[in-house]
Amino acid sequence: MDDSLWVFGYGSLMWNPGFPHEAVAPALLKGAHRSLCVYSYVHRGTPESPGLVFGLDRGGSCRGLAFRVAAADRQATVDYLRAREQVTTVYREAVRPVALSDGRMVAALTYVVDRGHPQYAGRLSAEAQLALVRAGVGRSGANPDYVRSTADHLVALGIRDPHVETLVAALR
Repeated sequence: MDDSLWVFGYGSLMWNPGFPHEAVAPALLKGAHRSLCVYSYVHRGTPESPGLVFGLDRGGSCRGLAFRVAAADRQATVDYLRAREQVTTVYREAVRPVALSDGRMVAALTYVVDRGHPQYAGRLSAEAQLALVRAGVGRSGANPDYVRSTADHLVALGIRDPHVETLVAALR
């Protein structure tokens, strides 16, 4: 039995996973989409001046990366991800099926936005998103850098996300 762990990344985990992994593969998750729908009070903003970060919101699909973590690193990786992603509990930990680029299906740990959480921004206008992103600075740095890094990695992976592309064009 393979006790390795798969982790699905769709935002900063794609370019800054922060945990050891044995393999990485392009992956598709169905039933949720990448959305700039989370007010960031810690990593890319503060409660007084929130930034805006990506969450997996219901509906659609999302292309990202799946990381395979060795069994020996499983618990340390889960602990790390909980400390990183669950700082304010705006995300729910979930295991979802993802399709790897080679056609295999694996169960992957991921973090899905909690629509009932006060930090859930929902669907903001492009102008409101841009204002929050431009102003946001938190523990992990400036919000525009986060959005641009995510966009750059999507492009490098050949993933088109017109909403992210439009936002980044406005930031530049």
